[in-house]
Amino acid sequence: MSSLIFPPYVQKGDYAIILSPSGKIDKSFLKGAKKRLKSWGLEVITAKHAGSSNGTYAGSIKQRVEDLQNALDDDKAKVIFCSRGGYGAVHLLSKLDFTRFRKHPKWLIGFSDITALHNVFQQNGFASLHAPMARHLTVESEEDYCALALKDILFHHLSPDTAEAVTASENGFAYTCPGHKLNHKGKADGILRGGNLAVLYGLRGTPYDIPAEGTILFIEDVGERPHSIERMIYNLKLGGILDKLSGLIIGQFTEYEETKSLGKDLYGAIADIMKEYDYPVCFDFPVGHVTMNLPMINGAEVTLETGNKEVKLSFNLDKQ
Repeated sequence: MSSLIFPPYVQKGDYAIILSPSGKIDKSFLKGAKKRLKSWGLEVITAKHAGSSNGTYAGSIKQRVEDLQNALDDDKAKVIFCSRGGYGAVHLLSKLDFTRFRKHPKWLIGFSDITALHNVFQQNGFASLHAPMARHLTVESEEDYCALALKDILFHHLSPDTAEAVTASENGFAYTCPGHKLNHKGKADGILRGGNLAVLYGLRGTPYDIPAEGTILFIEDVGERPHSIERMIYNLKLGGILDKLSGLIIGQFTEYEETKSLGKDLYGAIADIMKEYDYPVCFDFPVGHVTMNLPMINGAEVTLETGNKEVKLSFNLDKQ
């Protein structure tokens, strides 16, 4: 098992760049994210095309590549903050050059469609942060748990406001969450990887697919019909991915109509697929297109402990 390279943790006065590699965004959310990041003590730059529009995208492919490549190459910046998901990050994957980034690595932050960028960062050997984006930082309060957890991870410390659910562990920090009746009890170590299921599915069989061996995979999605989710998970099963995992974290699947088209609810259908596997499986983990969207470090060494009453996900940061 080999973890990925962690970019340096940030300090007050470090630079963050806000950009929009996927869908276009209301500029008020760009302003809100800038305000929140500045309140953390960061210097914030908004990329040239972050507020641009080209159809549903935040600018043309050329403009979005330009912004992201400039951010990768910036030797002063410590954070690349993606404003939103949507669709479009896949356009950029084969056009990026990590040569200068390797000399000055920085944290990539985002989720949803940004999963595609997390995969390309992992392909290049770097950890990244699957975490809330501009809308969340704009509309949620300064005491919002997930925003504070993101800040804690970036600055590598735990604040009193997140101590209730994020606890210091022997080697780093841990999330403790309620269990679920469908959980597979157990304990496993692995490299945490994952994100949006549809995006991961779209990159299967490409150079940007993530390795399964030794991985604790987390998945979430929004607006996908239950049979589409089941189809994608069957792809992981039939492709041998599920056989090789060390653990599986089932996050939030939202904004779909629960029609029982599968003969049961979505979690029940997923549980049927997972019956033959004896590693830990966690259902209803707080990650996804919801307010309680816990920041997850893609590429971190973690320990997953699952039970019916409690789930603990420990990030073993002293190994990074």
